[in-house]
Amino acid sequence: MAISTVTHSGVVLNTFGDTVTVAVESSEACGSCASRSACSLGTQTNTRNILITTPDASLYRVGEKVIVSTRTQMGLLAVALCYALPAVVLVAAIIIAHEVGFSDGVSALMGLFSVAISYGVLWLRRKKLAQKISFTIQKE
Repeated sequence: MAISTVTHSGVVLNTFGDTVTVAVESSEACGSCASRSACSLGTQTNTRNILITTPDASLYRVGEKVIVSTRTQMGLLAVALCYALPAVVLVAAIIIAHEVGFSDGVSALMGLFSVAISYGVLWLRRKKLAQKISFTIQKE
């Protein structure tokens, strides 16, 4: 089974240390792409800045055209962690709190608090997650 990737053309905006900042413009092809929501390049704004960590960062120059890619699975993992997981946490916390005997209002607040905690955990683990969800860059 072949590994599917999502690729976009971009322009190098900046390089610093081992990081390259690339401006990626979403194309019309994003409208029909199954991974559009996962990579977030198909949203209403046409340009996104992506930070890419690579040991070859010094080889790229500002204004240079590049190709940025990621595996489709990585985009789907990002969507699952940022949208699906908090939704499940919200519903589960509300149901559990309501079944324990809290009022509807308190249950809703506990659900929102649980979502805030889940996002806090994601934020604390952002460096570890950034290693899993990564972009690659190559010269055009």
